[in-house]
Amino acid sequence: MSFSVRLTFEALQDLERLERFLVELALRHGDFDLPLRAADAIRQEMRILQTNPYTCRKVGPNPLERELVIPFGSSGYVALFEIIGEGEVVVSAIRHQRDDDYH
Repeated sequence: MSFSVRLTFEALQDLERLERFLVELALRHGDFDLPLRAADAIRQEMRILQTNPYTCRKVGPNPLERELVIPFGSSGYVALFEIIGEGEVVVSAIRHQRDDDYH
């Protein structure tokens, strides 16, 4: 079964915030490929949600609410999502693993 993946407005805002941070970090350290590498890592791992969202770890009492761990560098990112009905996944938040909790 294939799942369609949709990002909420809040998740898109999270991606924009992460991108701004990565651009600033890249400018400070001269690692100009950093934002692109992070975006590629996020994009690649998000593909798991199209085929195997049930393999991601559960979050709280709702068995359909889960989070995808996205490794990158020495830490990574976490995408909070919910499996909606048949064939749809909705990503509601994306955070760096060191960010404050989003639950």
